[in-house]
Amino acid sequence: VEAAFFDLDKTVIARASMAAYGPALRRAGYLSAPMVLRAAWGQLLFRFFGADEATMDRARRTALRLAAGWEQEGLRRFARDHLAEVIEPIVYDEALDLFAHHRAEGRLLVLVSASPVEIVAPLADHLGVDEYVATTPMIDAEGRYTGEVEFYAHGPGKAEAILRLAHELGLDLTGSWAYTDSATDLPMLELVGHPVAVNPDRDLRREAEKRGWLILEFDNPVPLGDRVPIDRNWIAASALTAGIVLGAVAGIRRLRRRARRS
Repeated sequence: VEAAFFDLDKTVIARASMAAYGPALRRAGYLSAPMVLRAAWGQLLFRFFGADEATMDRARRTALRLAAGWEQEGLRRFARDHLAEVIEPIVYDEALDLFAHHRAEGRLLVLVSASPVEIVAPLADHLGVDEYVATTPMIDAEGRYTGEVEFYAHGPGKAEAILRLAHELGLDLTGSWAYTDSATDLPMLELVGHPVAVNPDRDLRREAEKRGWLILEFDNPVPLGDRVPIDRNWIAASALTAGIVLGAVAGIRRLRRRARRS
């Protein structure tokens, strides 16, 4: 059995998933405006200049510290409820074409992303991929993030996860494909017989040209709903529930203010 492995950020979707969720996270009170701006600036630097292991490790530790104390279930629900708003408009049409091609060829589709599992899992479900690899944060006994990570799906970590998956499923890696935009994913690309650089950063483009790897440029993000049907019933229900809850909270706050005044 062969597989096609896809990085997520700037390979399947046009932006970094965490940065894409930034404004929605801010509106929900998870992040402050300066945090969102720092995330956007970091993604800009990463896009144009790449990032070494030390830089990525610092970014990971910062994100984990910010998430410490958040409830995992709340963030998982948040990511799913905002999928249509945040991710749906920025999926590359070319990536969806490749999904269809590899599926028709009988290959397993696998998302491999350094983004947290809470973001990757619902997108993998809606894209209809067979497997996914994602960063797994550590959770305490009360279901809250500790600020540490159980598994980090980045660089060599992605390659290790792919090797485990290949062993479990009996995958033929020499006949498999891998797609990514970043030189940090060289260990993943080196595992397969068909490595492909997509919208590559400077270092990956140089390496792909030197090794004679295929280079693709994706530039057509489309609404996911135009290509993959999305069940909008739970989106509407979630929005209605959120509106009721927020309305109730606002009402309670108004009553408390009136009580204090009297």
